[in-house]
This record gives sequence, C-alpha cells and structure tokens, in this order.
Amino acid sequence: MNDWHGVGHRGGMWFWWILGIAIIGVLAWAVVKPLSRADGDKGSTPEQLLKRRYAQGHIDKEDYEKRLQDLRE
Repeated sequence: MNDWHGVGHRGGMWFWWILGIAIIGVLAWAVVKPLSRADGDKGSTPEQLLKRRYAQGHIDKEDYEKRLQDLRE
C-alpha cells in the first residue's frame, strides 16, 4: 500500500512542476505581447510614420512639413 502512495505523490509532484512552468510561461507571454505591439510600425515607411505622428498631435504642422521635406530630399 505504501508503494501506491509513493507513486501518487511523485505523480502529483510532476503535475505541480508542469503547472508552475505553464503559469510562468503565460505570465512571460502576457508581459512580452504588449511590447511586441509597440513595434507594429516596422512595415511602415518613414513618411507614413511621420504622417501618423502629425495626425496624433505629436508634432505641429510646421515641424511635419519641414521633416517631410527633409525626407523627400
């Protein structure tokens, strides 16, 4: 009877190790996923990025036109 108890205990130990690793993996994914969205502009051209910054109000019209002219030279 003690043999079955020992096997059950070892099996339970593996379950908790796997569960712990899975939880750590999910937490790591939850932290990394939002950071990868910040790099969503990788396929955009510099002019598109500049236009987006102007549309979002990060730069004013003067700055936008000057930078656009610089990009096109």
